[in-house]
Amino acid sequence: MSKVIVTNHLTLDGVMQAPGRPDEDLRGGFEHGGWATPNTDEVMGRVMGEGMSQGGPLLLGRRTYEDFYDFWPKQKDNPFTEVLDRVQKYVASTTLTEPLPWSNSTLLEGDVAEAVTNLRRQPGTDIGVLGSGELVGTLMRHSLVDRYVLMYHPIVLGSGRRLFREGSPLASLRLVDSVTTTTGVVIATYEPTEARA
Repeated sequence: MSKVIVTNHLTLDGVMQAPGRPDEDLRGGFEHGGWATPNTDEVMGRVMGEGMSQGGPLLLGRRTYEDFYDFWPKQKDNPFTEVLDRVQKYVASTTLTEPLPWSNSTLLEGDVAEAVTNLRRQPGTDIGVLGSGELVGTLMRHSLVDRYVLMYHPIVLGSGRRLFREGSPLASLRLVDSVTTTTGVVIATYEPTEARA
């Protein structure tokens, strides 16, 4: 059975909104976009590269999919561009329709939890989730996240969309790995302590 692995950048106060660029996600008047970029270093690049090199499919929410499609295919000198173009991308959306514009993209049909459960049953490599806060919330409610790779940046923003919002389901996690970057980012890997289906 494939595992679902959520990878996200977070501030110390749990904000996940717009880590990469100032204009990435302006919802709610968010003015702190690009907060993660100054903390990028070789250690983070290596850890992220190791995760991407597995070649498994990505599972993305609509907003993250559209943002990635708008940005990554234009980054011709970045090694992640080729990987993201080539990898299978599953998209959870109730508003998008087929055909999706980015190569190797498939719209999930019907109930998201059921569709992801079916994806997990398929033999193959693990399924990565990047960004996609709303989707992660849905996966959490259905106990469909097998691992969290959370990059905690040494910054407090005080506002913005959080990964673990009020009303998130109770989850008990155990730390299975941690790496600290040269810029003070703690990359912590957690797995749920309860038995997985």
